[in-house]
Formats: sequence, structure tokens, C-alpha cells
Amino acid sequence: MRSAEEENPRYIPKENADMPTDPTKKRIWRILRSEPGPDLRIFRSRFDWMENPRNRKVLQALILEARDWVNVVALTPEKKLLAVRQFRFGVRKFSLEVPAGLVDPGETPLQAAQRELLEETGCAAGEWKFLGWSFANPAFLNNRAHHFLAVDARRTQPPQPEDGEDLECFELTLEEARDAIRTERMRNAMTLLALSKVFDMREEA
Repeated sequence: MRSAEEENPRYIPKENADMPTDPTKKRIWRILRSEPGPDLRIFRSRFDWMENPRNRKVLQALILEARDWVNVVALTPEKKLLAVRQFRFGVRKFSLEVPAGLVDPGETPLQAAQRELLEETGCAAGEWKFLGWSFANPAFLNNRAHHFLAVDARRTQPPQPEDGEDLECFELTLEEARDAIRTERMRNAMTLLALSKVFDMREEA
């Protein structure tokens, strides 16, 4: 005898009866009002009062408005990965990451990526490829992170970090990058996402 799942591929067990059956249909969250919050320097805060379409309850959502970000997977002519180590205030630890930063007003994401690579590593690349974008954290951020691959990156000048930065630049083999992830020295989510668009960073079982 065939099961309910076999008889109907869209069958939903009773315990999951509230689960939507059509992934293309969207429940609409209504914005009842919106107010600006305090300016947090690199973020501008905003409060939105939203109506939950499931139960019509109203909640206050905190949104941080931010400029877009860029992340650069830069490879030297020897196929080594350029990485920077810096102290991150949020976790109060050093973090090994790919070059990254904010898109300045008037810049395209590519121009920002080229500037950040030059500022943080002193390198310019001969070939650039756009790897796509992702929402940085759509739970409370409104910006996008743009990912780039920079090939044939060579030192053209000394690094020029901003006043609030203290960076160390390293050239890593792929295995050294994997080891940095394994030993928890490289755990920035945007770095791991950007790397995964170029390399298979999975550990062998």
C-alpha cells in the first residue's frame, strides 16, 4: 500500500498543517510607521512598527542602515591568498580575513574592492571577477555584501590603513587558509562565504 507521501508529493502531515505549500506565495508584513533612531557612526538606526501577517500582532523592529560592503579573494601570481589580521572590537579578538570594507559614497562595488585591496595590502590586481552579492544579515541590516575575485595581485605600494586600523598582511597557501579555519583563527562569516565561491573549503571526512 502506498503512503500518503507517495500518493501526493505535496502531502503535509497534520502536525505541520500550518506549513505553507506554495513557496512562491508571500505573506505581507505591513509597515505601520517608521521612525529614525540614533546615529551609530557606521550605522544609522531605524525603528519600524510591523504587523505580523500570521497573527496581526504589531512589533517594533530595529533596523541598522549601513553602506554596502565588499570582500576580496585576492590571489598572487603564485596562487597564494592575501589575508589580513586585525583586532575586532566586537569579539575582542584578532581575526584573519580577506581584505574587505565599506563602499564609499559615489563608488561602485568594484571601485571599493580595488581601493580596499590597495589600502589594506598595497596590492593591485590585473584581473577582477564579480562573484555575486549576499545580504549581510537581513535580520536587522539593510545592506549587501559584494564578493570579488582578484587575480594576479602584486604589491605596488605600501599598505595605507585607516587611522582606526592596525593590519598585518599575509600570503597563505590554500592549505594554510584551511588550517586557519580549522584552528579558529579565520572565522569571519563574510570571509568564509567569499572563499567558498572560489575554493572548496570543506574538510575531508
